[in-house]
Amino acid sequence: MDVLTKIRERARKLKKTVVLPESEDERVLQAAEEATREEVASIYLLGNPEAIQKKAKKLGIKLEGVTIVDPQNDPQREKYQQSLFELRRHKGLSLEQAGKWLENPMYYACMMLYHGEVDGVVSGAVFSSPDVIRPALQIIKTAPGIKLASSCFLMVIPNCPYGEKGSFVYADSGFNPNPNAEELAYIAITTARTASLLLEVEPKVALLSFSTKGSAKHELVDKVIAATQLAHELRPDLLLDGELQGDAAIVPEVAQKKAPGSKVAGQANVLIFPDLNAGNICYKLSERLTGGTAIGPILQGLAKPVNDLSRGCKAKDIVDQIAVTVLQTQF
Repeated sequence: MDVLTKIRERARKLKKTVVLPESEDERVLQAAEEATREEVASIYLLGNPEAIQKKAKKLGIKLEGVTIVDPQNDPQREKYQQSLFELRRHKGLSLEQAGKWLENPMYYACMMLYHGEVDGVVSGAVFSSPDVIRPALQIIKTAPGIKLASSCFLMVIPNCPYGEKGSFVYADSGFNPNPNAEELAYIAITTARTASLLLEVEPKVALLSFSTKGSAKHELVDKVIAATQLAHELRPDLLLDGELQGDAAIVPEVAQKKAPGSKVAGQANVLIFPDLNAGNICYKLSERLTGGTAIGPILQGLAKPVNDLSRGCKAKDIVDQIAVTVLQTQF
């Protein structure tokens, strides 16, 4: 059983609810139908029920079993407005402004999650990443003890002998543009936790650089070295190493030459990139050049699961992200 099929199977057993705010998008409606049919989660859609059903019928999509919530007529709306006002009044938000914010379905979805009406939110087929992340940070916030929210991608590469039978977790590939050494250490630790949940294996974490074990000298390398040292101090139990070049991280033969004695080099299944340039470019190239699947951005460190999508996603990708979101309720 491949990793994505297994994730859907595991999600099915948890019986959770996920809201999809972008009901105007055909892929989202297709995903709602598929996720409901496969019982990956109970699905909520936001929007005008008549308009949604009309569009679904035109597209040949069946939404039996899907719950449609109309924010304009939802009896919970007044409660959400009052709660949002109380959450953000210290930032100068008025009660009237809170009502206007709820016109945005992403804010409405996050208030549903905040109040426990649903177990997770998946968005980003239409919204940009900042427009998904901002309400999540403002309303859901980071989990207790978590200093930094970040993101990762679950990468599934066909016919690949590296990583976990071709499966990897890449971070940060969608959130923090240029993390400092401390932030990079926290990203590595948080991503190890995500990898353990999704892949059900011991994470082997490589902090990547253009240098392997001192082969180059530069301040960019120094950042990765410092991050590795701090991550070791914070979590000495993790299998984690750096700085490693990409080939030294995943190819055993190269690792033997460049990083002999490393418990991670040549075996890494978690790849931590030094900045968002490297992470974002690499995940997109990995997906397109190999015919692989990239699920994400998976947001990490939030108090409750909110997850992003690539705007180039397919309906299948949305269903897989729904399944990931369901699994994250176990944190």
